[in-house]
Amino acid sequence: MSAVLGVAVLLVLGAGEWATRNELDNQWDNLRRSAEVQALALRGVATRYSYLPYTAAQQPLVTQLLGNPASPQVREAANAYLKTVNTHAGSDTLYVMDAQGMTLASSNWDTPSSFVDQNYRNRPYFRDALHGSAGRFYGVGKTTGEPGLFASAPVRQADGTVIGVVAVKVRMQPIVDTWAQLRDPVFLADERGIVFLGSVASWLYKTTRDVPADAVQQVQHDEQYGAQWTPQPVPWKLLQGSEPREGQPGKELRVPDTGKDYLAYEEPLPDLGWTLTITADSKVVALARQQAWALATLASGLLVLGALYWQLRERRLAENRQARIELEQRVQERTHALQQAQAFRQSMEDSLLVGMRARDLEGRIVYVNAAMCDMVGYSASELIGSVPPYPYWHPDDLARHWNDIDTVLAGKFTPQGKENRLRHRNGTDVYTMFYTARLIDGNGQHIGWMSSVVDITAQKRAEEQQQQREAQLQRVQRVITVGEMASTLAHELNQPLAALVNYAAAAKSLATQGKAELLNDTLAALSAQALRAADIVGRIRRWVRQHPESREPCDLNAAVDQPLALLLRAEARRHGVAVQLELASKPVCVSADRVLLEQVVLNLGLNALQAMQAMPLPTAPRHAHELLLRTTSSAGRASLEVLDRGPGLAPEIADRLFEPFFTTRSDGLGLGLNICRSIVESMGGELLARNREGGGAIFEIRLPLHTEPPAASS
Repeated sequence: MSAVLGVAVLLVLGAGEWATRNELDNQWDNLRRSAEVQALALRGVATRYSYLPYTAAQQPLVTQLLGNPASPQVREAANAYLKTVNTHAGSDTLYVMDAQGMTLASSNWDTPSSFVDQNYRNRPYFRDALHGSAGRFYGVGKTTGEPGLFASAPVRQADGTVIGVVAVKVRMQPIVDTWAQLRDPVFLADERGIVFLGSVASWLYKTTRDVPADAVQQVQHDEQYGAQWTPQPVPWKLLQGSEPREGQPGKELRVPDTGKDYLAYEEPLPDLGWTLTITADSKVVALARQQAWALATLASGLLVLGALYWQLRERRLAENRQARIELEQRVQERTHALQQAQAFRQSMEDSLLVGMRARDLEGRIVYVNAAMCDMVGYSASELIGSVPPYPYWHPDDLARHWNDIDTVLAGKFTPQGKENRLRHRNGTDVYTMFYTARLIDGNGQHIGWMSSVVDITAQKRAEEQQQQREAQLQRVQRVITVGEMASTLAHELNQPLAALVNYAAAAKSLATQGKAELLNDTLAALSAQALRAADIVGRIRRWVRQHPESREPCDLNAAVDQPLALLLRAEARRHGVAVQLELASKPVCVSADRVLLEQVVLNLGLNALQAMQAMPLPTAPRHAHELLLRTTSSAGRASLEVLDRGPGLAPEIADRLFEPFFTTRSDGLGLGLNICRSIVESMGGELLARNREGGGAIFEIRLPLHTEPPAASS
């Protein structure tokens, strides 16, 4: 019997010890999972608005404020901007400080607890940002006395110099409210072991361990937990020393005021510099031990029933544990999906460049996106709920705006869009294209009208500038045409006028000598040259005006003979230059303006003579000055070459040979070769220039051969 009692006692004691350990494991497991969930929530709140100071620091208005802090207009605009951003983001306060820590603008500028003109240079987040890095700091507000999380970012000039700091304050009261609904205490301590956030208000700003004197001075200097803060220990103590029991992931603590013992699990948050502590009442463990003793006592006589109870209990615990795990996973997955969907939707709305506006059936605005607000200069709160006339309607187009809204409300809108002129809040005009469609809800009901608005102000201004440039270009073109015609006439009439002067002088001499027959021939030639000058004037006028030329079949050989007979051969004799001809044995027929083609040949020949005039006369016969004119034809093209023995074409001259007003002669206009090339190109040909082997230059006129049109078939 004693043995049975001993076995029963051992069984009861063993069951109690097992129940204690098992319940401890469950509690530690629950605490660990709860700590992971709470840590995730803390990180979400702590980092949710970390982007906001950096984003605001990039705003040119903030840089302008720091550069001109005394301007009331700049301050007012900065306050309005910060208030709008803070309202949209949902943070507590957004404010800008100069390099001395003085607040220049704040989103709460119009409240009794405004941060404006408050100095926060003793705050660590200000010092961190002033040194060029992002700051994060939790503490009691110097102005409001309300605790919160502060995040900061530096404001830099174009050269990278830090000229100020943008900071945002975020209240973490929602986290505390969530913890207050838990049964057991939850608290958060900083790197010094000071409790600054928790579900038990009396533990706030108490120390969990000894704080060095220099750390105390730093906290007091930063006024992190109020101006009157002094270190005081928390009203609880650790059991079994400061280290956890062997095999346990946490500590045990006792609160003398309430007489309760708690299991405390610490979750370090190294990225934030905090330590999260989750507690659970250890009374549950004692209750489990007592239950195990009772059950073991009842089951000591029936080991089978005890074994069966053990199996059922283990199964239940495993199922509960698995159910908790699955539930937590589903909650995390659902939470993550909702966060992703919300972030994606918000990102799409913020990144749209097209303005969006929704109105109900009465024309009341029920939604506008950020692009629409930027387009007209009014915030969403100012536009939502407004009815016609809207504040951004242009005062000069009110009748048109009323007509447009009546058309839309009557359902007679056009899907092609409609151009409207709006008035920005700052008084500037904004040109837009409105595209309107019916707004249908999830049940298929028509509930209003949705409009997409495209800013076309830049396009309109570009079109106006283009029209101005085209008008100016037309004026310049007319001036160029007049100048080109005048220069061309002056250049091309030189040869006929020179011939007229020569013939007039000859006629005068013949009249004195009484040679009537020669005098008549000379006067006839003089008259022909006058008619030729008039013909040149008429043809050049048509050419400058780009009228179709009167082309006709003409022989290149004849185009060479006429300039030779007029002036070229006489000029060659005067310069002591021999003229050589290598003309094709058969007529080379091209389609061209005969008179203008002869003028081109004459100009090229005179240029060759003038080029050779400056060259010394060589002694060797094979180097004698000569002017060679050659005509050939091949492969459907005709060629007329003018070859000289002048200095040739230097590379720097050859590149600019056909440029207008470029000349190497002091008395030249620089238009001859340019006009010659233009005339040849107008006939469908080309004018080329190259150096001649053995010295000199070659100017070649290439024209397509004239072809007879095919005879009409019978």
